[in-house]
Amino acid sequence: VPEHVWRINLDTPEEAQQNLSFGAADRWWEQTDLTKLILASNKLESLSEDVQLLPALTMLDVHDNQLTSLPSALGQLENLQKLDVSHNKLRSLPEELLQLPRLRSLLLQHNELSQLPEGLGQLLSLEELDVSNNHLAAIPASFALLVNLVRLNVACNQLRELPADLSAMKSLRQLDCTKNYLETVPSKLATMASLEQLYLRKNKLRSLPEFPSCKLLKELHAGENQIEILNAENLKQLSSLCVLELRDNKIKAVPEEITVLQRLERLDLANNDISRLPYTLGNLPQLKFLALEGNPLRTIRRDLLQKGTQELLKYLRSKIQDDGPDPNEEPPVTAMTLPSQSKVNVHAITTLKLLEYSDKQAAEIPSAVFDAVGANPVATVNFSKNQLREVPARLVELKDSVCDVSLGFNKISSIPSELCVLHKLTHLDLRNNVLTSLPEEMEALKRLQTINLAFNRFKVFPSVLYRLPAMETILLSNNQVGSIDPVQLKGMDRLGTLDLQNNDLLHVPPELGNCENLRSLLLEGNPFRTPRAAVLAKGTAALLEYLRSRIPT
Repeated sequence: VPEHVWRINLDTPEEAQQNLSFGAADRWWEQTDLTKLILASNKLESLSEDVQLLPALTMLDVHDNQLTSLPSALGQLENLQKLDVSHNKLRSLPEELLQLPRLRSLLLQHNELSQLPEGLGQLLSLEELDVSNNHLAAIPASFALLVNLVRLNVACNQLRELPADLSAMKSLRQLDCTKNYLETVPSKLATMASLEQLYLRKNKLRSLPEFPSCKLLKELHAGENQIEILNAENLKQLSSLCVLELRDNKIKAVPEEITVLQRLERLDLANNDISRLPYTLGNLPQLKFLALEGNPLRTIRRDLLQKGTQELLKYLRSKIQDDGPDPNEEPPVTAMTLPSQSKVNVHAITTLKLLEYSDKQAAEIPSAVFDAVGANPVATVNFSKNQLREVPARLVELKDSVCDVSLGFNKISSIPSELCVLHKLTHLDLRNNVLTSLPEEMEALKRLQTINLAFNRFKVFPSVLYRLPAMETILLSNNQVGSIDPVQLKGMDRLGTLDLQNNDLLHVPPELGNCENLRSLLLEGNPFRTPRAAVLAKGTAALLEYLRSRIPT
């Protein structure tokens, strides 16, 4: 920062040295002290202690620089109301920062903070605090003292729990805890009477928290968790709710009590395990958006889902009048059904070459299922939507015939090397599990054309995929993949579709543009800055052309 910026209040301007006549606008001796200083998007590595020469500052904005620390002199800017130091490389904050009596907005997002000073609660005037995208594992208990705080953002950190004392924040209207490791929410948070928006997406919640006192809560976002049950009692308390977002969970049923949410405008239940809906959902008076795709709905045809919310609600309302057969009844037992409890469809095995045991929430596949196969060749296996923690060992018995295996929506954490004897395998669906890697032995699956690994926990692109010559489609969205190797991808002659949406790619290598056989390359929802969204929106061919133009010559 040029020296004269810090001295702007002190030094006499140059024109005063010359003996000129001044117009009214130029009367430098009537100049007021500087109140706003914006140094954003530069390459500053440090800030001078001379910042104390600007005591009238109400706003200091140094976001998007290279700062690793802040000067202790900041503590002397007693008029400061807004401090934006986001998008830097800060590892710690000076204690002096906690002496700013008038500070209303403190923006610290996208730094490298692993902890916050315990005394942060002294900033009693604070109304907005953003510490998202840091490395925080805990929140200081003193946060409870921030009784004027209106917005708190702790998203994208490493929080495993929230302090129950946050409930003392009586003014808090917006709380964002997206993308942490929360397994529960303290029940005391339910007393936050002013809370209007709560974001809990991408955590590890198994149930929806209870909110008895949150009478003003308008938006609850809890998608991409592991919620299995919607408790009717919890819903009854949310009388003001307008937005309920629960996509990508494991919810099996929607309780009739959802109709108490009379103000609901948006309900997102996409990609769950819901097989039936209460028809009374059609009676919600304000509902404008209802998302249900990706559920195994038995009673609603797929084409109806695509017609939009109003058609769907009209259909549900029409069903309330019909006193037809109960859609929730089990199908009648026929001669095709084995008497054993496993309900194996022998007819499907013999005529369709299909072995199905899905949507049973089973922890393991009963032996009777495999026993029923006998000498019949099975081409397709569907064990999706269960609670499997490992790949069933007896799957290898089908190695001479099976070519399509679906194990999606389970809790499988690793793939055994034995699976690699299924040498006829062409399609493998492993979406919505907890996989972090694939075994190198998968190289033996020379016929594998399609693999679906969406919604797992991959942090790196599985290198074995580069060595599968028949591969045509790789679906890897909603993982945490940080990089790809464009040179190895170019060697995959048949690869037509590569879906890497919603990962952690910070950089798209320009050489990816050389993979000209790609017909569909999906990169939305990653944190890279280029190519920009406008380029992505033009489609794959334009994207590849743009990337090729960026290759250094």
